[in-house]
Amino acid sequence: MIESGNGAQAPAAVATTYAGRWVSATLGAQGLRTDVRARTHDFSADEPVALGGTDAGPTPFELLLAALGSCMTMTMRLYADRKGWPLDGARVQLRTAPSRDPDPEVRMVGAKRVTHIEQRIEVTGALSEAQRARLIEIADRCPVKRALEGGIQVVTASGEAT
Repeated sequence: MIESGNGAQAPAAVATTYAGRWVSATLGAQGLRTDVRARTHDFSADEPVALGGTDAGPTPFELLLAALGSCMTMTMRLYADRKGWPLDGARVQLRTAPSRDPDPEVRMVGAKRVTHIEQRIEVTGALSEAQRARLIEIADRCPVKRALEGGIQVVTASGEAT
């Protein structure tokens, strides 16, 4: 059994069923709206009208920030629950900010600009300052952030999309 963030027990097989599953993004016949399916969840991604979209959903970068922010908050919840700390809530705000002056190492590998993600983290509850600082430190260790910072290689899988 694996314990969820709310203390409920889930069978190990259920907790890992997302691994290796495809997330599908399907572009419609017109415009930029894309319908996304992840497991049993359907939602849309789009661009603002000014950029040729219909604003039917978040942009791809907004979805990336949502993935990062939700991973950070979940990581703080799991850690606080494991430690028995009184975390009432957490809020992570993120935004992208292009860098106009990438460092020399980045220029050497040919990157024209680096996108920075700025973050604000707020935790609520009867926490000590040391606990607050530790939770913010732990948020920076979430799996999505580690993957982004470590670099992600996208490879083409054999077979047709299903």
